[in-house]
This record gives sequence, C-alpha cells and structure tokens, in this order.
Amino acid sequence: WCDWRSNHLPYLTMKTAAALIALAAGASAFTSTKPAPRSTAVRAVMDEWDGSIDLRGKEFKFDPLKLSETYAPLMPWFRESEIRHGRTAMLAVVGFIATDFVRLPGEMYSFESIPKTVDAHDALLRNGPMLQLLLFIGLFDFVITCPACVATMQGEREPGDFGWTKFAPSDPAKMQKKKDSELLNGRLAMCAIGGIATQSVITGHGFPYI
Repeated sequence: WCDWRSNHLPYLTMKTAAALIALAAGASAFTSTKPAPRSTAVRAVMDEWDGSIDLRGKEFKFDPLKLSETYAPLMPWFRESEIRHGRTAMLAVVGFIATDFVRLPGEMYSFESIPKTVDAHDALLRNGPMLQLLLFIGLFDFVITCPACVATMQGEREPGDFGWTKFAPSDPAKMQKKKDSELLNGRLAMCAIGGIATQSVITGHGFPYI
C-alpha cells in the first residue's frame, strides 16, 4: 500500500489540480471579466432625469435601494409619482397652516366646530363634503391622470407635464431651474406635512405646533 501510494500520489494530485482548473475556467466563461460597478449603473440611469441635485444645487444622487437600476423601465412612473406627491404635499402644507387662521364661511368649517385643523378630516367625513371630494379626485385621476401616466410610460409625455405652461419661462435654462425647484420643494413638503401632522397630534396645538 505504501509503495502504491508513493507511486500514484503525485499522479492523483495532478489530476485533482487539473480538474479544479477546468472547473474554474468553465465558471469564468459565464461571468463578465470586468463587471460594471452598481454605482456606475445607477449614475448612468439617473443622469437622464432632472432633480439629481441637493438644496445647494450640487449633484446629489440618492438611491440607496438601487431602484433606478433594478427597475429602470419604471423610472418614468417613479418620477410621475414623486412630482404628484410633491405637489399634493406643497398644497397640504399651505392648507394645514392657513386653516389655523382662516376658515371657509359656514358653521361646519368654523373654529367652534373644528378647533384644530388636524381634526377636520374626521369631522368633515361625518358631516361634510369629504366623500364628494374623494369622488371628484377619483374622477380627475380616471379621466386625466391615468391616460397621462400611460402616455408617460410610452414615452409620449414627460412626467408631471399637464401642459399648464402659460406662465412658464421661455428660456430653457430658467425652465430647468423651475423644474428642479419644484422637485426640491416637493420633497421638502412631503417631509414637512408628515412632521406637521405628527406634531399637531402629539401637542394638540395648531401652528407652530409646539
């Protein structure tokens, strides 16, 4: 046994090494020799979209989940949703603060009926026009928003563009600045409305919610 082992061990060792090399070579045939870094792919996708800046106007591409790479075909939908939520949040911030000082005429909207703005939802859902508002918003989305989103996904329309550009600047550079400002203000407003509602519930006070 010892003689056989001493005579055949080098041969077996060489066969094992050759088999491992062959397996490694076969596996490498199915992999890229120079895989592109994920960050590079994300930057390439986000370069095509407005809003990759911070409040100082510097480049800022925040995508920790790599959604712009993993779901690149859905980027138009993501941007449409961001703009839509940002616009809604900006209106919500103004409305939330304004109604602590000014109310619509009518008993149901008075400060006696609704002392705090944060209570308006439940109060007007029971005795107000909340259901009608839901119906009108749903109708708007069905007639206008849904076809617009389909056109966006087909490349026929820019996200968020409803053609309301009567007062838009004619200079492309100024128009680009307006687009970036809308995105940045919308992002800030989405954070702000969450903080306003939370503070109002916690403190029980209106503006400035402390």
